[in-house]
Amino acid sequence: MTENKCSCEDEQDSSDDYLEETCIFCIIANGDDPYTEILAEDEDIVCFKDIDPGAPHHYLVITKKHIHSCLSLQADDISLVRRMAEMGRDVLKANDVTDFEDISLGFHVPPYITVPHLHLHVLAPFSEMFIWSKEKYTSFWYLTEEKLRHQLTKNKKSDDRKRTCNKCLQPCGAM
Repeated sequence: MTENKCSCEDEQDSSDDYLEETCIFCIIANGDDPYTEILAEDEDIVCFKDIDPGAPHHYLVITKKHIHSCLSLQADDISLVRRMAEMGRDVLKANDVTDFEDISLGFHVPPYITVPHLHLHVLAPFSEMFIWSKEKYTSFWYLTEEKLRHQLTKNKKSDDRKRTCNKCLQPCGAM
């Protein structure tokens, strides 16, 4: 049987190879940016302070491997998303944040991303968000870590013929 192909698979970003060499987050993940202090790291992800914070505590957890965005993830990446969130929470704990009901962990959805490299925003206390940044972290274009994991789980459980493509968010044939 011939596999159906998602129409978005035809839309290749020819700049992906170029991005990996010039992407600031790839440079940071490789430890090659002397201005960025790595706060936590494992074999796949790193965490550091956001240079344009939206809250008193604002950290980014990024992948060492260049992944474009949260829409590039598949069901097999649920554990990666979970580990990114765990690292974010661990960094908050290390910085004396204790109210985990007042935090936000989430990803911006393209086209609303400033750096095209997967990164989790870790914000605390969320109730003390800076006024100018509230819209950035509460809009349709901001997907919480929990909602992303739910969507990836839902995609994993759905019938292949009815699956939603994580890149174009449209029903596709086989993935």
